[in-house]
Amino acid sequence: MRRANRLVGKTLGELSKHIRPGISTLQLDKIADTFIRDHGAVPTFKNFPNPYGGPFPGSICTSVNDVVVHGVPNATTVLKDGDIITVDCGVLLDEFNGDSAYTFCVGEVDEKVKHLLKTTYESLLLGIQQAVAGNHLGDISHAVQEHCESNHYGIVRELTGHGIGRKMHEDPPVPNYGRRGNGILLKAGMCIAIEPMVTMGERYIYLDAHDKWTLRTRDRQPAAHFEHTIAIRRGQAEILSSFEDILQTEGNTY
Repeated sequence: MRRANRLVGKTLGELSKHIRPGISTLQLDKIADTFIRDHGAVPTFKNFPNPYGGPFPGSICTSVNDVVVHGVPNATTVLKDGDIITVDCGVLLDEFNGDSAYTFCVGEVDEKVKHLLKTTYESLLLGIQQAVAGNHLGDISHAVQEHCESNHYGIVRELTGHGIGRKMHEDPPVPNYGRRGNGILLKAGMCIAIEPMVTMGERYIYLDAHDKWTLRTRDRQPAAHFEHTIAIRRGQAEILSSFEDILQTEGNTY
């Protein structure tokens, strides 16, 4: 699990070198696919099944501006100054899965949008602080919800984090809203992906009818998404994925 998630972090770090105005999301996808395969792994999002349509065509999800998650890489979506883009990446390495996401700024981004990103990232860290043996799943969920809603942002409720291991998506679901003390008891050794998906406006989303993958905010306001895969421990969660390679490129943005 550590090796798989470190590779995800390195893939995101490699992409951070290329995220700039003028590059298409399809170009980013090709860079990620090559990088993952060159390191002996398989991109797990590629051909992921969809109950509403065809399998996912990309190796990463590229979600720009009002796209919350599952943005499909394509040649016509070209990044421009002021955009934000979430890259969600998953790999399978030696039968174990890694999964992580990061929302990047493209050029000069509006300060209000930056605050959304900062708050979402902070909520991820607050959720991880609660992810210790003896706590409950609701402690994680409540920490994320409280921080984001106190800043007047919306929490997407139709999508959750998840357990992860030999399969990309395992039990339990990890919601980004809930009450302290509710939900299953967290035990040492459990691995989960915590991933706040937060909107600048209302929390409501819809499925793009064109590709049956892309999920957008209904009010078309921006959304942010950060994700770490962690292992539950008795004292403090172990973060298996990493943003270190991103920070080497971008500096400490948040």
